[in-house]
Amino acid sequence: MPDPLTIETTDLRKQYGPVEALRGLTLRVPRGSIFGFLGRNGSGKTTTIKILLGMARATAGDARVFGLPTDGDASGVEIRRRTGFVSEDKDLYDYMTAAEIIRFTAAFYPRWRADLERRYAHTFELPLDARIKTLSRGMRTKLALLLALSRGADLLVLDEPTSGLDPAAAEEVLQALVTHVAEGDTTVFFSSHQIAEVEQIADRVAIIDRGRTVVDAALDDMREHYRRIQLVFERDAPEPSFRAPGVERVRRAGRVLTILSSAGAEPILDEARALGPVSVDVVPVTLKDIFLASVAMED
Repeated sequence: MPDPLTIETTDLRKQYGPVEALRGLTLRVPRGSIFGFLGRNGSGKTTTIKILLGMARATAGDARVFGLPTDGDASGVEIRRRTGFVSEDKDLYDYMTAAEIIRFTAAFYPRWRADLERRYAHTFELPLDARIKTLSRGMRTKLALLLALSRGADLLVLDEPTSGLDPAAAEEVLQALVTHVAEGDTTVFFSSHQIAEVEQIADRVAIIDRGRTVVDAALDDMREHYRRIQLVFERDAPEPSFRAPGVERVRRAGRVLTILSSAGAEPILDEARALGPVSVDVVPVTLKDIFLASVAMED
């Protein structure tokens, strides 16, 4: 039986005048997972998050969080009640101290976890008496994360959660997220440009490009099945048309033909060797390799 889904979108579309921000986006986010959401600037990530939180309504298609439709007034309130959101801008009340905004926020959430509040205030070394307007960008990020992590949310939606953090502080935040999920039944859905961070902690990854999903898979499956096959020829590489499944991208560069496969190497190697290369090399690929290939696939 498949895992229950915290987030599910089907053929999601959003149009702003003549601009199609989403062009049939489909996502499946299992409950209790850490789900990395990757895409270039302008690919539709922010629009997707706004629809999931009820801050915007889709033009067509379906979006559900906790099984509830995101475009309903009552269901939208329930979704936001059960969700912690940290925006890329880390919007906070500058005139408050860190301690004041924690107390202010806690009053709105009956499931507020004082134990987690104390833990993250200590882990993140937050100056609780300092006014927010005096905090560095990194400290504002940590404070916003404390507010999200402590509210007892079933879902955390994080937009660039390590923005403004140095590498050591970013590592603290990533480990806090992993521990938080391991200790409860929380789902983390996070958008990031830091592909190495996504690869470090995510269970599953979706890559979107131009408003559509181009990759959606468990990270372990991607590591197991994606391969780069490099063929070197005596003269210029040919322009083959492969029939084997899993061919995601083929690139010619002089004597070299490079194939990215999502179904391992074996289905392609027989066809590749029939082309008469002087050498064949098969190597695993990183998430960055898959991302760069995926967002370049469409014209």
